[in-house]
Amino acid sequence: MNNVIRAIAFAADRHRNQRRKDADASPYVNHPIALANVLANEGEIEDEDVLVAAILHDTIEDTETTEHELVHLFGQRVANIVSEVTDDKSLLKAERKRLQVEHAAHISSRAKLVKLADKICNLRDVAQNPPADWPLERKQEYFDWAKAVVDGLRGAHPGLETLFDESYRSGKEALAK
Repeated sequence: MNNVIRAIAFAADRHRNQRRKDADASPYVNHPIALANVLANEGEIEDEDVLVAAILHDTIEDTETTEHELVHLFGQRVANIVSEVTDDKSLLKAERKRLQVEHAAHISSRAKLVKLADKICNLRDVAQNPPADWPLERKQEYFDWAKAVVDGLRGAHPGLETLFDESYRSGKEALAK
C-alpha cells in the first residue's frame, strides 16, 4: 500500500500543471488514478507493481521523469512496465499510434493490463467528457484505433477485455446519437 500511495504522490507532483483535453480541463492526475481504480476495483488486480505502473504510466512520456528515476524510486519491474507502455514522443503521432497497434501483442502480461485499463479509461472519457475540440469523426476514429490496440492485447485478462468491449459498444452507441 505504501508504494501505491508513493506513486500517487509522485504522479500528482509530476502531472501537477497538466490538464486533460476535456471541456472542464480536468486535472491530468485523475487519469492515472482512474487506471489504478479500474485495475483494482473492476479487474480485481492485486499486483502492486501493475497498480503502481498504472499510476505512473504517463510520467516518462508526458513529464521530465526518466526510467532511471522510476527504477530508483519504484524498482526495475515497475520501470519496465511503464517503459513498455510509453510512446516515443519524438515520433509523429500517426507513427506512435501505428506502433501501439503493432507492439500490443508483444508487450509483457503486466504491461497489457496497464494498456487495457488505459484504453478503457480513454474510451469512457471520450464518450462521456470528450476533448472539447474533437468532432464526431475524430471520436469515432479514436474508438476504432483503441479497438485495434486492444485486439492485440486479447488473452491478457478476459474481465478487462469485457469491460473494454462494453465501453466500446456503449461509447459507439452514444456517439451515434
